[in-house]
Amino acid sequence: QVQLVESGGDLVQPGGSLRLSCAASGVRVDYYGIGWFRQAPGKEREGVACITRAGGIAYPTDSVKSRFTLSRSNDKKTVYLQMNSLKPEDTAVYFCAGRREILSATTTCASHEYSSWGQGTQVTVSS
Repeated sequence: QVQLVESGGDLVQPGGSLRLSCAASGVRVDYYGIGWFRQAPGKEREGVACITRAGGIAYPTDSVKSRFTLSRSNDKKTVYLQMNSLKPEDTAVYFCAGRREILSATTTCASHEYSSWGQGTQVTVSS
């Protein structure tokens, strides 16, 4: 299993930016796709951005497509979520999760597909 640790959450004003990091460790990190998810109080967890081991990226949530960007370090051990033009509705706990994949796996942000989860990092957007 891959171990995942998120960082970078903070309190930010509307319109501001944050970059979240997800550090992966353990055996064969390069066999895993990584997803970013978020969960706001009283709401269901939703997929924000996901990347396969081969590099395919998906942004399933329409509200973030033009504002959030997922990227990955060359060694595949860190996945970043750059969040710009933040809104109060982006307030949530953000989690990264890992999914062991075959090389030809299609991109998915279905949370039930992911078996390894980090502890989450709080993002609060408020003035």
